[in-house]
Amino acid sequence: MPRRILQGTVVSDKSAKTIVVRVESTSKHPLYGKIMRSSKKFHAHDEARSAHMGDIVQIVESKPHSKLKRFELFKVVTVAGAQITDTASDVTA
Repeated sequence: MPRRILQGTVVSDKSAKTIVVRVESTSKHPLYGKIMRSSKKFHAHDEARSAHMGDIVQIVESKPHSKLKRFELFKVVTVAGAQITDTASDVTA
């Protein structure tokens, strides 16, 4: 059975080796057709404590680590507060 990979934003990293990730999803209302947004929080295991609040991460389904933790940190996609430099503006003509 394939393991689910979800992408979301870290909303808490205060617990030891645990992060809370908010995953947003969209769905269409069955009658009115309006696009609705919903979100769900997942607790994920972060052994190296590499993810911090505001980071965009990917989590993967795993064996249960505790009562709430059923996911592990797969990778950090974007670091919060990191500046992206434009290399084209650095070059002088």
